[in-house]
Amino acid sequence: MAFIVKICGLSTPETLDAALSAGADMVGFVFVAKSPRHVTLDVARALARRVAAPVRKVALVVDADDALLAAVVEALAPDVLQLHGQEAPGRVSEIRRAFGVPLMKAVGVAAPADVAAISRYRAVADDVLVDAKPPRNAAYPGGHGRPFDWSILERGHPLLDPQRRFMLSGGLNAGNVADAIARTRPWGVDVSSGVESAPGIKDPARIAAFVSAARQAAQATFEWA
Repeated sequence: MAFIVKICGLSTPETLDAALSAGADMVGFVFVAKSPRHVTLDVARALARRVAAPVRKVALVVDADDALLAAVVEALAPDVLQLHGQEAPGRVSEIRRAFGVPLMKAVGVAAPADVAAISRYRAVADDVLVDAKPPRNAAYPGGHGRPFDWSILERGHPLLDPQRRFMLSGGLNAGNVADAIARTRPWGVDVSSGVESAPGIKDPARIAAFVSAARQAAQATFEWA
């Protein structure tokens, strides 16, 4: 098993190439119209041609219907569908059956009680991404650049199965990712706004710094990284 670094919200060839050059394992594309990181199907199709294995393409959607999911799958040919809305476990199962694409379900966390939702998705999603809950009345999901209290996920929490992995997101950047990895011991990290100079504008230098910091932290934390 290798530690995974994901750069999400990519929308231009230049910043996608920066993520690939930095050594990202996953590159994410957002199909949420209200998000400043939204990409159209045509843009996604063009960007997808720049990505080759072993890097995995991730399509982020929020409470998408089957028509949108089909269009996204056709345009991007994603390796992973990231469900970042209020999709219930039953809906996650439906999507898996209908599209046959590995699924990552995002779970928003702000308080210890929120961790209980993780267990509900273990049986229906291939992976779980633990993110910060969005601010109240936010126009779109995600951490909006704000980390949550990582002590919620530190080892020993009764609702966290140490044998089941999760990816960590929410307010991460090159300056705090080492602490986040050491404290929560995720199988990977996901960043979007933490590598931006403005909402939706990725910064190649920040991307490179984040990937480097995450790799060094993983090597210091895990024997297998």
